[in-house]
Amino acid sequence: MKRNIVIIAGGDSAEFGISMQTSKHIFDTLNKDLYQVYLAVFKGQEWKVSLDDKEFDIDKNDFSITVDSYKIKFDFAYIAIHGTPGENGILQGYLSLINIPHSTCDVLSSALSFNKHACNSYLKALGYQFAQSVLLKKDEKYNYKAIEQTIGLPCFVKPNADGSSFGISKVTKIEELEDAILKAFNEGKEVIIEKFIDGLEVTCGLVKTSKEEIVFPITEVVPKNEFFDYEAKYDPNMAEEITPARISSELTQNIQTLSSGIYDALKCKGIVRIDYIIKNDIPYMLEANTIPGMTANSFIPKQVKAMGRELSDILTLVIEDQF
Repeated sequence: MKRNIVIIAGGDSAEFGISMQTSKHIFDTLNKDLYQVYLAVFKGQEWKVSLDDKEFDIDKNDFSITVDSYKIKFDFAYIAIHGTPGENGILQGYLSLINIPHSTCDVLSSALSFNKHACNSYLKALGYQFAQSVLLKKDEKYNYKAIEQTIGLPCFVKPNADGSSFGISKVTKIEELEDAILKAFNEGKEVIIEKFIDGLEVTCGLVKTSKEEIVFPITEVVPKNEFFDYEAKYDPNMAEEITPARISSELTQNIQTLSSGIYDALKCKGIVRIDYIIKNDIPYMLEANTIPGMTANSFIPKQVKAMGRELSDILTLVIEDQF
């Protein structure tokens, strides 16, 4: 019998719409000869599956739906939620409690990678390179001049625990700091301010299973905006993406090795994408994306295609690794 695979989309972050696009591409890509595929949309406490233009509530006691008195239990959850509750470990905790295997990192890895400051601090202790940063907490007092003296300008102001590009600003003058910090606080309770590194942005996807460890080709990102913001990330006309990246074979190997080490250090699972900025041939890690975008325009599908693999086979590897 085919396994019942449910793709979980939606969530409670500003990336709800992108999650829907990601889930649709995964739904269209999964091998229907192997799996019976369902699509669930989570929004707050509403968890629903659509079948034949009807909606069915998910029974949270056993992660199932009932259709015409017939109970359908899901064998595997493919998590396609960017942001909370899919990328920060909350959903993974629920699925672990009821023994439903899933596609992503487990609770600790998800929560750690989602919190930029905590993740950076942990990986810095292991020797990985990051831009200098400071952490601000909501309602605490902070001194703009002290921030400028510590980090320097330009700098990036970002929500600390957020899986998207919302709320990010590049600040070039001290007068812009206040508005940038308030904008970032609109997305969360903590803000991280990072030193600007003028370099080449690249990203590297990878996946490790019991059968294969695959590091994808590196993509070079050349945004048409001032930096790789939300618009540049999801509008194909706002950034040039070059795979493989136009860097030396030695630097390529270095970044792929770094990515593999970070994957292991964070105890990742499933498909992960790690972003870097390169200056003077030194890669500085930006962040680890444990639920990277999987739309037709996203990096991972393009990297898989560039290496001559089929995305459906990679997704099958991820699913079958849990059985």
